[in-house]
Amino acid sequence: MYTRWTFFLAFGIFVSQDPLLSVRVSAIQTETTAEKQANFKQQALGGLFHRWTFDQQKPGEALEGFSAFVVGGDPTPPWAIAAESGAPSPPNILKAGSSCQTASCYQLLVANQLQYEYPDVTVRLRFPQGGIGQGGIVIGLQDERHFYAAIVDLAAEKVEVIRVLDDQVTVLGEAAITPKAVDWHSLRMNRDTIISKDVLEVFFDGRLLLSVRDQTLGLGQVGLVVRGKYPLDFDSLHAVPLFSQRPVSNPAAY
Repeated sequence: MYTRWTFFLAFGIFVSQDPLLSVRVSAIQTETTAEKQANFKQQALGGLFHRWTFDQQKPGEALEGFSAFVVGGDPTPPWAIAAESGAPSPPNILKAGSSCQTASCYQLLVANQLQYEYPDVTVRLRFPQGGIGQGGIVIGLQDERHFYAAIVDLAAEKVEVIRVLDDQVTVLGEAAITPKAVDWHSLRMNRDTIISKDVLEVFFDGRLLLSVRDQTLGLGQVGLVVRGKYPLDFDSLHAVPLFSQRPVSNPAAY
């Protein structure tokens, strides 16, 4: 359990593909080439295409298939299934309450027994406290002390990519967002490989906002994160291996 975190901002090459900020940075690779190739081949064996709508369980039941962690806060994370007729995929949503008292507290919810080398993860999220709150997607998680995350701060109108290594939190990149006038927003995070370089990409409300080069973490679990003391709501969590090029949602009916 960590109550103190060290924050670093990793500056690199700023690439202006768009009026919004795009950042690329480099880091030390801890996964060998042989390990990366073996993990990549493992993705083709199937079993990694998952969609969680939280509708198969009843409101109030203990959430199945996930493990919860808290870093820097209360050891009992309040994740709960709740009824919501207006959900993106009704009738239920996943509510993440908060028992954290500091802005540096991280609550993690991670899918069990699923390891991705190049994940493509999407989720719908809502900020029930008048747009206040911070949270998003976790990938590459090896344990609660080693992971990547894409975190949306709606009130500050920004999204950032962080890397957590032990008690060090590094901001790999951040970008301004222009939220749509909707209750439920979309967030997508993936890890791709381009000319033998690993790149983390983040999309918010359908727009690519960040492309961050980092090879520190490799194979890992995926899930959700809430940072700070304000609750968030989630629905329709999808995770697929990116290389498959299989769509993350059903095709339109023409």
